[in-house]
Amino acid sequence: QIVHIMPQEGLVGKSSGKKRGPGGLPRVRSHTDAEFQYYRGDQDHDNLLPPPFRLRLHDLFHHIEKEFEALYAQNLALQDKVENLTERLERESVAGERQGLNDDTDAASTKGALKNKSSGQSSQKVKAANKLRVQTSKIVSSFKTPSVSCRVVRDYVGHRDGVWDVAVSHGGQPVIATASADQTACVWGIDGGRCLLQYNGHSGSVNSIKFHPTQDLILTASGDHTAHIWQAVITPDQLRVQSSEDEVDGSDHEDEEDGLSGLGGGRVGDGGAGIASLRTPLKELQGHNGVVIAADWLPGGDQAITAAWDRTANLYDTHTGELLSQLIGHDQELTHCCSHPTQRLIVTASKDTTFRLWDFRDPIHSVSVFQGHTESVTSVCFTREDKVVSGSDDRSVKVWDVKNMRSPLATIRLDSPVNRLAVSASNVIAIPHDNRHVRLYDLSGQRLARLPRSNRQGHRRMVCSVAWADDSLIARANLFTAGFDRVGYGWSIHSIKEGKD
Repeated sequence: QIVHIMPQEGLVGKSSGKKRGPGGLPRVRSHTDAEFQYYRGDQDHDNLLPPPFRLRLHDLFHHIEKEFEALYAQNLALQDKVENLTERLERESVAGERQGLNDDTDAASTKGALKNKSSGQSSQKVKAANKLRVQTSKIVSSFKTPSVSCRVVRDYVGHRDGVWDVAVSHGGQPVIATASADQTACVWGIDGGRCLLQYNGHSGSVNSIKFHPTQDLILTASGDHTAHIWQAVITPDQLRVQSSEDEVDGSDHEDEEDGLSGLGGGRVGDGGAGIASLRTPLKELQGHNGVVIAADWLPGGDQAITAAWDRTANLYDTHTGELLSQLIGHDQELTHCCSHPTQRLIVTASKDTTFRLWDFRDPIHSVSVFQGHTESVTSVCFTREDKVVSGSDDRSVKVWDVKNMRSPLATIRLDSPVNRLAVSASNVIAIPHDNRHVRLYDLSGQRLARLPRSNRQGHRRMVCSVAWADDSLIARANLFTAGFDRVGYGWSIHSIKEGKD
């Protein structure tokens, strides 16, 4: 019976010419019946399989292993080809836009040519080849008519360890902020790419950073079990740079692997201006017994929410630093928290595969539990249309309606775990991955683009966080990414169809 489930003889090669014994069992050697009887008599009672059959099984398993190794190597080669084709198509779409070509006409003609070519060859392909071609065409089809161009325009180099989080100012100033495992937080000029202010008040990794909605304040969460509120006043003189029109030259960041000698390394501090340093917070928010992994302002900025590895989320008065409420309910460590931009709604994500919606609009707050992921929920955020977008280590992103938590409105299946995602004002989801990629989707789950990545530009390690700039912010970069390669990038995300960012 064991031999009946063996692969066909044709897959093993020379064995196809062997004679079969009774019951269809293949004979590997020319053993006589007496020899079989000898082997059977010499076996232990618990091992009824004769040695010739056992040897044959080992030989077949060895060939099966070789076949799987060959298929695995072919799969890796196919993945490389798809990645190269994707990057080439994206480069061609950008080049076509600059030359003023008609993208719709080109896309239609290309689609027709590919269709005619595939139909002409289909009759000559075997069944396995046809199946592989169909699967490959599904992967490439989303890039035939690109509607979004992505271009890196600035990098932000200077942190000495991985950058966990990135945020964009809400006050109209063209600045961003980054939080790093090197125990510092930095404020950068968007166009100049220079570090303008460095915060050194934490004694642990800085895991999260958020700008105040209206004031020059920043909220950071740290591994030292605290969250800090500190002042970040950036003057026009600091924003004035001599080379604001220079773009990224695509140079490799070899010095990142060797370690930078502080934030004066790389291009940080160019232009002769010193970097302002700050060590004392305005308020220190205490109350957690574990790493504070994330923090956010509530609407108006009078209160703040923090999420920690002690399985709780704390609500604070930002003026006094007083702990107002402790949100308890998650079964495992929290991974993220986010506040609604206009309403008193909070979402908290956890390693327990759920995220919770806390409603503080009424005196007696309520909580709703969203269950839809199979692994840790790594990030969750609101959209302007009262939807919630969640990302998980289960390699999926789900879009939910706040009023209906039973099932998601859309599910995006991906090939890598998801880190801290962000949704733009035009409802474009930027999804950072462990595999160094950043992908763009709309709320219906339709893929829009993938940020280009090569040896000369793009993240070299996992992308930890992304942040969109407000529509009112006048800057060439409108999407910012931060990664564990110690670098932040500013990207220009341009809609080809609409002709505007």
